[in-house]
Amino acid sequence: MFGKNQVTDKELQKTVMKRLERTGTGSQSKVNAVVRRGAVTLTGKLQYERQRSAILKAVQAIAGVKQVIDQLQTPPKIRPHAT
Repeated sequence: MFGKNQVTDKELQKTVMKRLERTGTGSQSKVNAVVRRGAVTLTGKLQYERQRSAILKAVQAIAGVKQVIDQLQTPPKIRPHAT
């Protein structure tokens, strides 16, 4: 049963996806969100690790989000070979 202030998962999904678009994750980053009972699971690949915190903060700030599950991936760090 939903109270007046409850947001449906479908509405929350739309809001989260719009927020992700505005967060400026970059053209090479592919982030997807799935919402179930107010819990948002973020999956996909980021271009840079530094994008993670901005994305998480943006999603956590959305009214109706109860939990954010971070399953985002970043490319492995390339280490120069020791010579």
